[in-house]
Order: sequence, then C-alpha cells, then structure tokens
Amino acid sequence: MREYATALDVEVPREGNLTDDVVRNGTDHPDSVVISRRSGPHEPWEHLTAATFLAEVRDVAKGLLAVGIERGDRVALMARTRYEWTLLDYAIWFAGAVTVPVYDSAAADQVAWVLADSGARAIVVESDTHASRVREVRGDLTELHHVWTIERDAVGLLRRLGADVDDEALEHRRTGTGPDDLATLLYTSGTTGRPKGCMITHGNLGFELTVALATLSDLFTPGGTPDDETDDEGDDQAGHGPADQQSGGPELDTAPATLLFLPMAHVFARIIQVGAMRARVRLGHSADVRRLVTDLEEFRPSFVLAVPRIFEKIFNTASQQALADGRGVTFDRAADTAIAWSRAQDAGRVPLRLRLRHQLYDRLVYARLRRTLGGRCRYAVSGGAPLGDRLGHFYRGIGLTVLEGYGLTETTAAVTVNDPDALKLGTVGRPLPGTAVRVADDGELLARGPQVFRGYWGDDEATAAVLDAHGWLHTGDVGEIDDEGFVRITGRKKEILVTAGGKNVAPAVLEDRLRAHPLVDQALVVGDGRPFVAALVTLDPETLPGWAERHGKPHRLAELCRDPDLRAEIQAGVDDANGAVSRAEWVRAFEVLPSSWTEEGGQLTPSLKLRRQVVLREHRDDVDALYGS
Repeated sequence: MREYATALDVEVPREGNLTDDVVRNGTDHPDSVVISRRSGPHEPWEHLTAATFLAEVRDVAKGLLAVGIERGDRVALMARTRYEWTLLDYAIWFAGAVTVPVYDSAAADQVAWVLADSGARAIVVESDTHASRVREVRGDLTELHHVWTIERDAVGLLRRLGADVDDEALEHRRTGTGPDDLATLLYTSGTTGRPKGCMITHGNLGFELTVALATLSDLFTPGGTPDDETDDEGDDQAGHGPADQQSGGPELDTAPATLLFLPMAHVFARIIQVGAMRARVRLGHSADVRRLVTDLEEFRPSFVLAVPRIFEKIFNTASQQALADGRGVTFDRAADTAIAWSRAQDAGRVPLRLRLRHQLYDRLVYARLRRTLGGRCRYAVSGGAPLGDRLGHFYRGIGLTVLEGYGLTETTAAVTVNDPDALKLGTVGRPLPGTAVRVADDGELLARGPQVFRGYWGDDEATAAVLDAHGWLHTGDVGEIDDEGFVRITGRKKEILVTAGGKNVAPAVLEDRLRAHPLVDQALVVGDGRPFVAALVTLDPETLPGWAERHGKPHRLAELCRDPDLRAEIQAGVDDANGAVSRAEWVRAFEVLPSSWTEEGGQLTPSLKLRRQVVLREHRDDVDALYGS
C-alpha cells in the first residue's frame, strides 16, 4: 500500500464563514473591482467594486429573511453561468441558508428528485423554461414555498421584499454560521444511479480554497503577462470606456482575472468562484458556449478552468480550420514543435534548432491560438478527467500551461494538483497541503483531508460505503503514486473490464486517446466478458462537415459511417490509442455510430462524463454485432 501526504504549511481560519470574504473586501478594499458583468450578450462589460457587490448581496439576503428563510433552510439555484448565480449564492449564505445547485439542463424528474431530497424551501430559476419544469413537479414538493425567476426580476423582487429588514438582523444571521455548518448540498452527476447530495460545509470550502490559493498563488496574485498581444482596437473591445475607468481603469489588464463558463452547479467552478472572491481576482461569467470565444477575447482572463474535452475541442477545431485554409501541414509541424519544445523543457535542454523553430511558429501559429483566449492567459486548470500528456505538452508549448488536478464532489474539488513550481505532465499532481492520498491493495485511490465532505444527505448507508472509520474516502478511481508523490489516474474501479481471457482493461486510457482524434466526438470501450476489446465511436459534428467537403464525400451521416476513407481515419485513431496499452488491451474492432451522445439525450452528464450504462443499454445490439452475436 503506497501513501503520500503533504504537510499543512498555511494557516486555515478556524472560525467564520465564506461571507467574511465579501464583507472584508467591501470594507477594507471598497474600490477594488471584484466582478465584471454584462446586462446582455452584446452589451459592454460593467465592472463592480467590492463595495457595490457587498451592498447588492446584503439587499438580496434581506429579501430572503423577509420571506421567512431560516438558518439551515435549503434554497435551490437553477441557472446558467451568470452574475446572478454568484450574487444569489452569497446572499443565501448571508441569510444563513444552504445553497442547492440544480443543473440548468436537468429534466423535470431530476429537478423533482433534487428538490424533494434536499427539502428545498425555495428555488431561483433563470427562465420561464426552467420555471415550467418546476411547475410540472411542484405539486409533490410540500416543502417548496417560493419559485422566483431571474429573467422576471427575481433579484429586484427580493430587494424590494427586504427593504424593511435592518442591517443588524441580517448581520446577526450572517455571523451565526460557522465552519461546521452546511454551505451547500452538491448533487453528484448520477453516472451510476440517483444523484446523491454531498454535504459540503463552510469549513470544507474554506480549507480547500486556503490551500489551493497557496499552491496556485501564481494564478491568483498580480503578475506580468508573457506577451500582451492585444492592440488598441482589442482594448476597446474589452470595454475600456467610462464604466471601466470609474471602476479601476487600465490596471484591470494586468490584474488577475478569470472567466467562468463551466456550470456553476459543478464543484470545480464553485471553488474558483469562492477562491476568486477571497483573493479579489476579477470574476466574469459566460453562459453561452456559442459566444465563448468572443467573451474570452473581450474579457481577457489571466487564467481559465475547463474540462479536458474543452481543450481537445480547441485543438481539433484549430487543426481542422488550418486544414481547411490550406495550412494543415504548417499546423501539424507547429503542434509537433510545441510538444517537442515542452518535452525538452522537462529534459533540461532545448536544442538551438528546436528553439528557432519554436520562435518561428510562435509568430505564425501559437500567438493566434493565445488570442482566442484573450491574449494574456498564462494558465489553465483542468479537471474532471485525464487530459493526456500529449495535449498537456502541446498547450505548454504554445504558452499556456495546463495544470491538471484531481478531485470529486465529495472532496470539495481538488485533493491533488500540479502547480507551476511542481509540474509533471501526464499526472494530476501531488496532494494539496494538509491532504493525504493512498493506493489500496486493489488499486483504488483513497483520500483524506479537511476538505472531504461530511457525508451524503439523508443516506448513512451510502456514506458508510465510501467513508471509512479512519476518515479515508474511497474514491472509486484506480490510481498510482510515484516516488515524488505525483498521482496518476488510470480508470474507474467499477469500469474495469475483464475480458474472457482474464485480462483487466481500464477503458478510460483508450477512450481518452480516441477522443483526441479530430473526427471523434465520443468513444465507449467494451469487452467485459468478451474475447477481445472493441469500441463504439460517434463523430464530431463540428469537424465532420469540413472533412467531408475536402474529401468530396456526402454529408449524410449514415453514409459517412460506412465510408472506407472515414473508417481508415478512425482506424488511425484506434492505432494511436492502442499505442498507449499492452497488446492484450488493443481495440480489435470498432463501430462508427450514426448518432450523437449528448447531455440532452441522457448519455452524458452536465460535466460531459459518459453515462456508460445508458449507452450500453441503448446500443446493446451494436455491441453484440461487434462480436458477431
């Protein structure tokens, strides 16, 4: 049994709660810009000072008190990633209540389950569409007394309702919450059954953000940017007008900032939100993936966070666009150069010829890629699944260091992370200060630390199944720890396939490599109890039309799935994936499906994880066909 622990070398607050950060900012740094927001997709960014944000949070919290929300009551939030999400989250905490996030894409029965299981007293939804889902099930929700809609001025309504609540009453409620009190019930994504409510306390979140801020200080403190590639026109687009000058001026371009675009119902985005608030890192929100590139270019973050699929998409889209523009060979050489340059950095010596080639492609290719992220983004934090060392080296080679981390909802986000001073690509880093990891005899990764959750809401049996008597959380993931304490995740314990020949196969390794192919959207590796390993593959709807156009192929998906040239392309991706495993684990057959796996279809979770059992049930005949059954 291998174990590695990192000593706690930072002081963690032992009292208070997450609202203290908002009060401290508004009192001690009232003119600091803490949030940028926009009133519409085409409106300029408006910059909010710490004093303004504190006042808005207090006003909304008073409304919650006025309608009878008590300390410990659960208040649900169902909205896309937008300013009001952060505003309401802190207002709920000011009122001493508990935030219950609901994914905005959740179906009516999922909404019903979360609201009923949590016993939510109120819910704030974004739109009438969300409100209609709540209305469908409200008759069965005896605890739910209030439904407010952001697009129907829920914030303004709560302000008006709380107009007569005095400051003293609100402060008494706010300060009555301590580290051991619940801050949020975060429901798991439900890949293996009903979502379970993870009880996360103010202390869990407070410890996590304290050690994460210390470890990732390069992200959360001011610093120079390696290349500011935005000209005067770009500055105008970034909103450097009267509102900006009133709230901080051009120094915003050198201060740390991040744009959130992952769902706020996910613990990953949530910890960045509270971390940014504590460190006074300017925070922005982007709700529409179709405008993400524009928002990034205008907001100009110094770091971002994303799941690996986002990084895969950026790379594949750039590759296919270069191919369509007749620059495919140049892009491929530039990508290979970036990877080679990054690997040479690890080796401690970059040959002169490689340095010169890297400088050339930096002007021709890499600068353009960096501009898609706003031009001053130095770091990205990746979590949720392994990124793969090849993509990690590519991004570092173009000037964007991707820091992979590992954690679960049950661990309040990260338990391990790569940091700029201790980076090993292909791993998820070392344990955060005050945290320990262990590999059990069966290969399962265990974690222990103050950020580990209290348990599952109303489910002692499920809690006992993952939390042992010594405080070790059984993560369900299979992993390895090297001599320096760096952790590598190799698969999910419950997803390990055992072929008819007795070979154990971790499908995640193969699936991650398959998804890296430009034409592949999703992949599912099968073979449990079968004579060999095989795969189901879906095609990327963004890159496929361009490929079909260049090769003179029909755009009809059903025909493309059988096209020999396309299958040869997918076979190349299979061959690349097979290069990462032993011969006994090779994918020997695959099927290209004329369909997509989506969150709306129920095959993916909101965090883009594959619901394996759903896919296997829906494609049972396709799997049988792979084996001639």
